[in-house]
Amino acid sequence: MIRRPHDETDRGMSIALTHILTIGITTILIAMLLMAGSTMLDTETERSTRTSLETVGERLAGEIDNVDRIANDSEEASVTLVADHPRRVANSRYSVALLEDCSGDEAPLIDSGSCIELSAHNTDVTVHVPLVTESELDTDASVSGGSIEIAYENDGSGDRHITLKEVDR
Repeated sequence: MIRRPHDETDRGMSIALTHILTIGITTILIAMLLMAGSTMLDTETERSTRTSLETVGERLAGEIDNVDRIANDSEEASVTLVADHPRRVANSRYSVALLEDCSGDEAPLIDSGSCIELSAHNTDVTVHVPLVTESELDTDASVSGGSIEIAYENDGSGDRHITLKEVDR
């Protein structure tokens, strides 16, 4: 039998090379799986935030409509309603603002008119909910999520409007 001088060393290299390639490929696959899972988690968090803000916005629109209806049906000087909403949605604080004109790029699905803008602080999610009222809105009012006071009041100059205020509870 004729022996070649490099036969024994080639055989040992083959096993070590196979192990290194297997470990390398496994590491790459696990890293890709973790990155895909992280992206999916971010997408689901954003979707959950959007859905929660829409729910809070719809409830708030109904409560503002109730205050508007009561104020326009009665001769009372002011109407106040305190509404309890979650302080956080999807582990993010949020703010609520009233807007008079919600057309254009800001709220593309709303043709025109007033709306409620809800913006999450930790994620880049902003939701606009349409709002129809007979009364004027105080567009300078912006409040954080939680207990919100919806007030129909006289501003001192004879103008009556709906405003939002934060309530500590």
